[in-house]
Amino acid sequence: MTSQFIKSLYAKCKMHGTGDAQVILEDRELYALILLAFQDLEWSILEQNVLSVSFPSGSYYEIPLNWFDGEWGSKITPQDVLGLLDAGKQRREDFILYIENLCALHRRRVKYGRILATQPIPTMDQVGPRTLLEYGLCEPTLLAHWVIWRKWIYDIDNRAAQETGYVFEPILATCLGGETIGAKNSPVKRIGEDGKPMPQGRQIDCYIPTENLACEFKLRVTIAASGQGRFKEELSFPEECRAAGITPVLLVLDPTPSPRLAELSKKFLACNGRFYHGDEAWEYMQQLAGETISIFLNKYIRPVMMAMERIKIDDQGEILFRWSEQGITVSQRNNSYTILRQP
Repeated sequence: MTSQFIKSLYAKCKMHGTGDAQVILEDRELYALILLAFQDLEWSILEQNVLSVSFPSGSYYEIPLNWFDGEWGSKITPQDVLGLLDAGKQRREDFILYIENLCALHRRRVKYGRILATQPIPTMDQVGPRTLLEYGLCEPTLLAHWVIWRKWIYDIDNRAAQETGYVFEPILATCLGGETIGAKNSPVKRIGEDGKPMPQGRQIDCYIPTENLACEFKLRVTIAASGQGRFKEELSFPEECRAAGITPVLLVLDPTPSPRLAELSKKFLACNGRFYHGDEAWEYMQQLAGETISIFLNKYIRPVMMAMERIKIDDQGEILFRWSEQGITVSQRNNSYTILRQP
């Protein structure tokens, strides 16, 4: 008989959100993700009575999202999924967190794919007044297309930032054995001008109570990325952690040095904190994550971050956007990316 815990895990992996924003994975999608996790962990599944699945690629990121919803798994039932979840838990307890994070990542990608397919085209009623700032500098038709395109891209980018905020830091935090803490419930309190803690708390990217650590994640620290006011906030965080009796940890994933980074890291160390940069940051996170979850970091998080870090955008070059009945195509030289649109 399937345990209540496995049934609860099934529900947690399968769905997220409410209303129009709800994402519910089909059983075949969840089934495929579990098999992917088994494959990542190099677990044999020969002893399991499972449907053999042939993935179109060895990398999750190269598998089209619509493949997961294909006809190959039309006969898979909830009991099939529950059986695989139970088998994974029996092999290793950390498998629970592994599959939860993989499903959370997949659901967000599915949701954002839906946003790309349905985000409305702006109307001239929305953006028309903005043409006052550039009217006469180019032909009116070009100006109309320019303001429409940039509004759509702005809207999409805002949605991307929102969805990334819900998935990137929370997944990293759980991988390290912690959680993201909002200011309201934070054990780290702001310090007033009198040097005493205030009722207001500080948001923590990753609080690990078992290790008494408050981790701050940074992709990189540059002068451009932090205004003076914002940077003062960042410098005060390690002081407030020390006052709360919690060790502050600065984790900067990009190895690029900068004067601001040097100043910020010095502050963390002066407050009895820790600082890890580039490869050292990833190695430290793997140490906290443990054997199983460090595989998740190395499969789904680190490769993406490192691949994008290697791209040097000194010259944007030419990029072409094309809107047609089939969808939106973004292309550059011999590369193209097509976003299929729904009516």
